Amino acid sequence: MRRFLILVLPVCFDRIRYFGFLGNCHRERKLARCRELLAMAPGGSPVDPPADYRDRFEALTGRSLRECPHCHTGIMVVIDCIARPKLCQPVPDTS
Repeated sequence: MRRFLILVLPVCFDRIRYFGFLGNCHRERKLARCRELLAMAPGGSPVDPPADYRDRFEALTGRSLRECPHCHTGIMVVIDCIARPKLCQPVPDTS
């Protein structure tokens, strides 16, 4: 019951998602007006980030994950992944 009542708003409160410039009714027109007032470029399709996480990391930080962090000349290649050791064994089911 407590979890359900957390979702109920007190009297005189309104759910914000239905109002304002992000309300569903006129969202596109109001966002275009906000961009116009802020002198922003029109909201077209954003530039897609590079597909690979290593390319995104390099675009953001300027460091490459593909080169050796020590000598900066070789190419890093993943040969194997070491599994994390299990610290606690699961309790056997005796039912």
